[in-house]
Amino acid sequence: MDDLTAVREFEADVAPLTGDARFAARARLRRAIVREGRPGDLSRRLMLRVAVVGTATAAVAGGAVVAGRHHGDGGADGSRMGTLSAAELLHKAAARSRADSAGTPIPRDDQYVYTKMFITRTYVKGGKRRTWTDESWMSVDGSKPSRRQEYGKVHRDPPLGKHQVMWPPTEYAELAQWPTEPDELLQRLRMGKGGDDRMAFVNAVQFFVVPRAMPPGLEAATFEAVALIPGVRTDREAVDALGRQGVAVSYPTFDFAFLFDTKTYAYLGLNVDGGTGEMVDGRMRLRDRYHELRARQETGVVDRIGQRP
Repeated sequence: MDDLTAVREFEADVAPLTGDARFAARARLRRAIVREGRPGDLSRRLMLRVAVVGTATAAVAGGAVVAGRHHGDGGADGSRMGTLSAAELLHKAAARSRADSAGTPIPRDDQYVYTKMFITRTYVKGGKRRTWTDESWMSVDGSKPSRRQEYGKVHRDPPLGKHQVMWPPTEYAELAQWPTEPDELLQRLRMGKGGDDRMAFVNAVQFFVVPRAMPPGLEAATFEAVALIPGVRTDREAVDALGRQGVAVSYPTFDFAFLFDTKTYAYLGLNVDGGTGEMVDGRMRLRDRYHELRARQETGVVDRIGQRP
């Protein structure tokens, strides 16, 4: 069976994919081909990984796939955020990000980005709840091995250039070349002329899925770029994995969202719905659907793996 046939047969035992899911799958494959630079040399493992991630519309980790639709209605709840539009909220979040990062020293190439993430997952059937505290140490310039946790499992990543395609990049020096002007950044997130706003939103989320050191102004510019996307909306009844009250910002039909603090506008994490997936006879089967909350607890730059800020 060829790779594209395997991808098409993902649908065989699940509900038909939405247009957004198909779009995201194509976007993932297109990014991989662009980054690889040799379309004919893409491995089966990479192609299937890209297709599954695209179908999930966010990320795959340990067989988990994200799918579905977000149902926030954007209604006011009487709080100070009740009168803010999604774009206004994102601009305030950008201002908070710039304030928090002011004066932060530029990391050295030989250092590591430390990230601590708390994750809760509640399964739709039965209400079972699982939690993880993931810590990661990512090489700033990608020249050293990194140690990354996903749902409690430790991954020892080789230096960049020796593992699979990753986009957006994680190397600090490469990200430092990205524009911090919102209009220019939005075009980069759209992947040029062939992309659109849905692709831009997916790529903006990817900045926060895999730990990385963000150069000054890039995180803030990402929020401002998302603010330029028509149709982004808010859900003012969101709560993060640590129980903090927040407001979620999402794109219609995508079931993942940025979450911001209701009082400080600080970025808190991501909320997603999904399910575990597995390949059976070349086909993707989805089961055990869940609601997942991902809270960013701490970030910093350290000198060695195992060290904390």
